[in-house]
Amino acid sequence: MSTALPSLRQLRYLVALSQRLNFRLAAEDCFVTQSTLSAGIKELETLLGVELVERDTRTVWLTPIGAEVVPRAAGLLAQARDLVEIAKGAGEPLSGPLRLGVIPTVAPFMLPGLLPPLRAGHPKLQLYLREDLTERLLERLNSAELDMALIALPYDTGELLTRKLFKDEFWFVSRADDPLAQSKEVAVRDVRGSQLLLLEEGHCLREHAMSACGMRSANSESMIEATSLSTLIQMVEGGLGVTLLPEMTLKAGILNGTSLVARPFSTQVPARDIALIARPTSAHRRDFDLLAEFVIARAREAAAIRVPSRRVRSAAR
Repeated sequence: MSTALPSLRQLRYLVALSQRLNFRLAAEDCFVTQSTLSAGIKELETLLGVELVERDTRTVWLTPIGAEVVPRAAGLLAQARDLVEIAKGAGEPLSGPLRLGVIPTVAPFMLPGLLPPLRAGHPKLQLYLREDLTERLLERLNSAELDMALIALPYDTGELLTRKLFKDEFWFVSRADDPLAQSKEVAVRDVRGSQLLLLEEGHCLREHAMSACGMRSANSESMIEATSLSTLIQMVEGGLGVTLLPEMTLKAGILNGTSLVARPFSTQVPARDIALIARPTSAHRRDFDLLAEFVIARAREAAAIRVPSRRVRSAAR
């Protein structure tokens, strides 16, 4: 005897309700009436033989088993979407819609040089971009709201497909009168005694910078944090401390209009790995490989570009 299985419609109602915790809003998200969504949830509970949702006159919440079922339901919906996309994308590669997530410390510095040649080489590609922190990009990727994402490693990507594209080395950045800026190169160990300015918690660049300097955690009482790279640079220029910046940001001219200097590290050069990630079940597996190769080729071209030398000379002014 075959076992009755939940429908994708029922699973979609449950996931929507778990996100909204409100029957009216969840029904609007699913483009159905509130009674239709409520009936679908009840059908699912009857089929599974468990209560998934509790509610009173004001509040809706998931039961413990409901909280376990939701991520599995979201995963099944993602795989169903991938199945449809596989059929749709059986034709020309890198064509049609592609939803790409990018972290904030990569997007404004890498995409301006990447997108024009990508569009020129693949004019049928409809690229939709989402800039967000790594954790939220992974959540959107696992729920099939995104097809791929450009992030920086190290970061735990779980079972996602992960392709390292290129290394992005860190540089020491400070005011020209900082003692460490007087040398052409800086030793990582010397930065540990400086007031290191970081991005606020949630940015992977913060963790990478701390790791580069051998710091396991930041002391919230003595550590000054910024909400963005532009704010971080203003804080350094204001004499509050020093920082580490990825090479791609320097090549993009992030220090233009400032009096700050950048110095490479002498030995044990810290770096982050820029990577492309996707779901293993993704319908865009061929596009994933092609986009990765495209980015790698562009990175090789960019490697020939030097960090603006006037940043090095500015210390001697």
